[in-house]
Amino acid sequence: MSRKRPGRVRTKRDNRREPLLLSTIQPQNINVREGEIMTIVCPDCETWRRLMGETQLKIREHCPRGCTGRAADCEEHPRCPGSNQPVRLDISIEQWGEAMLAADSTATGRRSARQHYKPIPAPAKPVAKMSPLPETVSEALVAYRDHLRRCRSSASGGRCVGRYRCVGGARLAAVYEELQRTKAQRHREARVEALLTRCRAARMWKEHTVATSSKVPLAKRSGTAVEEANNSVRARFTGSVSEFRALEVPLDPLKIRV
Repeated sequence: MSRKRPGRVRTKRDNRREPLLLSTIQPQNINVREGEIMTIVCPDCETWRRLMGETQLKIREHCPRGCTGRAADCEEHPRCPGSNQPVRLDISIEQWGEAMLAADSTATGRRSARQHYKPIPAPAKPVAKMSPLPETVSEALVAYRDHLRRCRSSASGGRCVGRYRCVGGARLAAVYEELQRTKAQRHREARVEALLTRCRAARMWKEHTVATSSKVPLAKRSGTAVEEANNSVRARFTGSVSEFRALEVPLDPLKIRV
């Protein structure tokens, strides 16, 4: 019975390949930190394996990818070609750490920011389906009674029951109370607005009558009676004849002599 192989290199045998240089290995594929077990990604099976040795580092003998045991204990699989691959530390641990930090910062910059998906708000009610608020006391009362009739007959949990009112019923009730309270004030405002409208119309008609009945000096004046008559605005009655008449049209038949 053969004893188990210890966890250190006791032979100078390797896989007869050129040693891997630490400067040529990607920093994320090897770990040579002090105080930790040195590991490396095998270039053949691409799995993490342990680095054995102190001065001469070699990849520990192992089976191909997919085998969890060691090559010394496994008889079903052949040894991985990357076993006993020598690794040379051609740069210091500090230089490797700087390269590791640079690679980590580059990967962090390439990583997309985390997206937070917010719930989509419910679509707003179409304008065509929105019920406008009543403008008069009678309209508010009719809308309130119609809402009570439809809400009490529905099977929803938040319907109007007894003295309790739902959101829609409370809104219509508040509108009715507000219109009832401001009914007299709105009536006075409507009367004042109608009176002001009549006063403005009377003033406009008065100004128009004064402008048409009196001669107003105009900017365009040539001094002739024709121009003065054309520029002035005078009322004309039905059947009246203008004082300026052109040549009369001949009424006698035209006789052509040959």
